Amino acid sequence: MSTAILYDGTAMLGRHLQRIRHAPAILIMTQTMPIVFLLFFGYVFGSALAMPGADYRAFLVPGMLVATAANGIMTGMFTAAQDTHRGVMDRFRTLPMSRAAVPLGQALADLVTTAVGLVPLVLVGLAMGWRIEGGAPGALAAFGLLLLFRFATTWVGILLGLASRSEEAAGQLGGATFMLPLLSNAYIPTDGMPGWVRTLAEWNPISAVCTAVRDLFGNAPVPHGASWPVAHPVAGSLAWCAALLLLCVPLAVRRCTRGER
Repeated sequence: MSTAILYDGTAMLGRHLQRIRHAPAILIMTQTMPIVFLLFFGYVFGSALAMPGADYRAFLVPGMLVATAANGIMTGMFTAAQDTHRGVMDRFRTLPMSRAAVPLGQALADLVTTAVGLVPLVLVGLAMGWRIEGGAPGALAAFGLLLLFRFATTWVGILLGLASRSEEAAGQLGGATFMLPLLSNAYIPTDGMPGWVRTLAEWNPISAVCTAVRDLFGNAPVPHGASWPVAHPVAGSLAWCAALLLLCVPLAVRRCTRGER
């Protein structure tokens, strides 16, 4: 069974990479928008925000990297909804192939394109003055955590896309996911937020991953007095990723198998 999943998953990976090559609009949008936001926040808000003992751009770039990883929800939803409502998923169900390979191939293709797409964002961040202050092992761990979080959020998007009622509904819900990083510490610290808003923001998975990535890059220390996922960011990030994968992977595979909507 595992060999079949690997073989069929590789075929689906190739299919999705070919699909991106022939229709790159979503890829271009999702890769260029983070750079635009980085420049906007870095040069417009950066001059207005004063962070004691820290450079705002050093705080912002890791947050933008995590926000880009969180966009896996949107891209996963778009792609899965298109396959579902254009009859492609029904065609796959008639073929002698592993059903788990269909969403797996999509998630792996998204992971490959994200790994490539992070390069220009990192280069722009370096050009703006951001630096990796920690060592190489921490930096590698940070990039690995970013890709793991992207993989987990892509499965969330795949499940939502398979469950969507139409492509239009998936598009509207996918666009709304841009709000998720706003209710986190991706762009601003949570220290100045009202009590209940701060608690809600710190239990947002994006906040734990942002804090972990900043700590691994050596850009900002772990804040004191925060909620558990932010106070223990690496453990919190891994726990969130594991929870999302354990919840969404079997449900997405089940919907691919049975065609439930």
